[in-house]
Amino acid sequence: MTDRQAIDPWSDGFRRAAPRDAGVNAAVLEAFLDDAAATGLDIHGIMLHRAGRVAAEGWWWPYRADRPRIMHSATKSVMATAIGMALEEGRFRLQDKVVSFFPEYMPAIVDDKLASMTVEDLLTMRAGHVDETSGSIWRGIHTSWTAEFFKIPVVHQPGTIFMYTSAASYMLSAILTKVTGQTLHDYMKPRFFEPLGIVDERWDLGPDNINPGGNGLTMKTADLLKLGVLHAQGGMWEGRRILPQAWVAEATRSHGDNYGYQWVTTAGGAYLALGLFMQAVIVFAPYQATVAVIGASQEGSKAFLPVVHRYFPRAFEEQLPAGEAAAADAHLRSRLVAAGEVPPVVAAASGTAARVSGRTYRIQPNPLGVTGVRFVFANDRCLFHIADASGDHTVLCGLSGWIESHTDVPGADLHHGYALRSAVVVASARWIDAHTLRMTWIFAETAFRDTVDCCFDSGRVTLDRSVNVNSSALSWPRLSGTYS
Repeated sequence: MTDRQAIDPWSDGFRRAAPRDAGVNAAVLEAFLDDAAATGLDIHGIMLHRAGRVAAEGWWWPYRADRPRIMHSATKSVMATAIGMALEEGRFRLQDKVVSFFPEYMPAIVDDKLASMTVEDLLTMRAGHVDETSGSIWRGIHTSWTAEFFKIPVVHQPGTIFMYTSAASYMLSAILTKVTGQTLHDYMKPRFFEPLGIVDERWDLGPDNINPGGNGLTMKTADLLKLGVLHAQGGMWEGRRILPQAWVAEATRSHGDNYGYQWVTTAGGAYLALGLFMQAVIVFAPYQATVAVIGASQEGSKAFLPVVHRYFPRAFEEQLPAGEAAAADAHLRSRLVAAGEVPPVVAAASGTAARVSGRTYRIQPNPLGVTGVRFVFANDRCLFHIADASGDHTVLCGLSGWIESHTDVPGADLHHGYALRSAVVVASARWIDAHTLRMTWIFAETAFRDTVDCCFDSGRVTLDRSVNVNSSALSWPRLSGTYS
């Protein structure tokens, strides 16, 4: 790509440049991609920004620049910007006590440790808790999450022991809503999202009508990159101050345990907004460089960060001679373009399809509450039905290609507690032998990819469903049924 100060087709507002023109070694970046693949990291998208321009970007099919993404705990660093803004506006102070905002939830006698917990203790994940409360746990609670927070035992003196927990992030959002009368999302719209040109983002709401500050935000890869670039630029965006420079410095330095104010810090000076399963933006501030990655990794940061450190900031320090740099740029660009191509589906016929099409299989009692399944084969497609207490749900699969549609198929227990509603799914089905149909469901706005093997035998069917990444079980118990 030549530097024509071009704006990309998705209108994210970033200028573009060839890697070499932004001081990026494309060969090192490609080596990073090779190492990531060899390590088992499933990268879905990457954007690299340096010296005011996007120098490299690519998405692996079926992920795209314009598809939003559940950001998981990278949300925490977005929420932290709002806390910095609210502090600057004098809405509250770092040393304000958490209980002071919620007298309606306090018992007659308040535990001394709980009473001493401050806003800063929440920011640094030193709330005194001994266990993590993840977003998947919150999503399973349908009563007040604020009330639930105050039921969590405060075992350690707040401010002393690090315990990463989304409960702390939630309470920061709850405090902001309490003092402003706005949800976190509404508060940030004119202060963060709109100035940075971020549109069509979505943020879940909890039972208290409060955005969970630690998760639940869906936005595009470029939007995640903008969060990092804003911090790399000391809180400035296109000549406008969005965040106080002092806040950026304080939020992104370690306050112990490689953690700042809802940012992960590293020994080398880089810091990152880090979400589960490898949603991340990494800032290399001395190099004015930022890298955003979305993907899927069951090992998460344990596998991801060592690979990152092997190639960054090397990619900014080691420059190639002009001729080699041009060739490396072209090779990287070809690779990233090829990554977006649709892979073929190897079609295979089976006489079983005609025998089972349209028949309803009654599923034996099971802990999932699934009562029946049905397969309809027609027009080179398989329409899969699955029924439970909430109704009939479908996934449309291509038999010789992929089909994109929407689904509300159940599976929150496989998807980190997310009950995906009208979710974009890209699906195919193929016969892997005469009696076994394998469906692949790619939930293209998430990290999740489900595989469902259906084995038909003399009027019976068994279903084995698994997922590529999850915070708990990676598979359902086997379902068995017979047709009536």
